[in-house]
Amino acid sequence: MNNALVQTDFRFQQQTGVYHGKVRDVYFLADRLVMVATDRISAFDVILPQGIPYKGQILNQIAARFLRATEDIVPNWLEATPDPMVSVGKRCKGYPVEMIVRGYLCGSAWRAYQQGERVLCGVRLPDNMRENQAFPEPIITPTTKAEIGEHDENISREEIIAKGLVPEKEYEQLERYSLALFRCGQEMAAGRGLILVDTKYEFGTYNGQILLMDEVHTPDSSRYFYSEGYEERFRNGQPQRQLSKEFVREWLMDNGFQGKEGQRMPEMTPAVVAGIRDRYIELYEHITGETIALDQTSGNATPADLATRIETNVRNYLS
Repeated sequence: MNNALVQTDFRFQQQTGVYHGKVRDVYFLADRLVMVATDRISAFDVILPQGIPYKGQILNQIAARFLRATEDIVPNWLEATPDPMVSVGKRCKGYPVEMIVRGYLCGSAWRAYQQGERVLCGVRLPDNMRENQAFPEPIITPTTKAEIGEHDENISREEIIAKGLVPEKEYEQLERYSLALFRCGQEMAAGRGLILVDTKYEFGTYNGQILLMDEVHTPDSSRYFYSEGYEERFRNGQPQRQLSKEFVREWLMDNGFQGKEGQRMPEMTPAVVAGIRDRYIELYEHITGETIALDQTSGNATPADLATRIETNVRNYLS
């Protein structure tokens, strides 16, 4: 039995609404929000049919760790983590864009580059680059924030400002914050024998102040390469050893699925689910350098048990 928690339906005191995202369920209170990291998993902007046990806990703990480690660079929304799968923090007004920072040419950027594109989100890319090659300097390639069932869309800095999505001075601050966070993330990754390849950041405002929101430097929002062997693999044109969710996308692509209309989702057998679960545990332990203290009750608990535990912990914290 897959005991992953893939759906929540809480009613907290002072709750004013709820948003069910691809992975997280966000419960809005008066001036705070409760963010539940479910065990759902998504790829190509599609929620996969099976959840991954422990994934929510792993993502929530990585995100909290890096939010606390970067709060000297930019203030963030996080106040507390009252449950392994939950973060509580300030209710910000989010900007309608995501800041994607890329240090290397890979993933969707490489697929576009292969098709001849040399301008990505208004950024001119050098000619004659190879897959997994480092850019001269990290670049920012923003996307719009999609609603459920829709795809994020690439957008340029100029379009964001022209459309009034973010005021120019505030957008310039988002760029500065994003690049500073990325440099910090690269330094932290290097200390763990990793290369932070690309990532996304989300920002919002609270009482007129720009805050970092959501998750930061998690395997769902970031791509890592192993430092050892990178140069040799790059010289030989070999795939890099990755520490990210890219292995899920590759499994889907190998089975003929990229989220396009008419494509059929491959079967997620218990073996596939267990394999993804183990990779997420590996991700946590390699990124942090620590053995994760998994909540062992989660492995045997039913989704209803997990929901009860979360509701109890959150209610106790809020009261």
